Amino acid sequence: MDAVRLIRATRDALQGGGAERDLMAEAWQAQALTQAIGSHLALHGAPELRTPGFWVCEASGRACGSTGPPGAGAGPLRAAILTEVREPAGTLRELRELLAELCMALVSVACTAESETEYWQCIEAVDAADESKDRVGALLRAVESWQRHGV
Repeated sequence: MDAVRLIRATRDALQGGGAERDLMAEAWQAQALTQAIGSHLALHGAPELRTPGFWVCEASGRACGSTGPPGAGAGPLRAAILTEVREPAGTLRELRELLAELCMALVSVACTAESETEYWQCIEAVDAADESKDRVGALLRAVESWQRHGV
């Protein structure tokens, strides 16, 4: 399945709201998708995209660890059905927007957390999503540069 469709499905699930556990499951989904897209571009894109693509993989891989494995509410891993990234620059813009929305949702949940454990789990997930968003931005700049000069 195309990356943009998966990003939009993840965004829809994120906007669906739900409990803190559901949000953490969506954070896991978003980070796994980020990792899959970064990996796809690193492996199948231009050689100039390998390093920034692997940086995205590294950051989102650590982020998956910080949000913990998805609970029963996570459903199947959307990233597992990624087959293509049709338009890399547009895909990365959508992904960066998803990660920004994820950060905002996590901050909102952190503000209303009922326990210190939930609060810190949300804060760690915010930091991880923010780092992934920064790495996606760097990969986007590399893609745009490659498209201007390499195509």
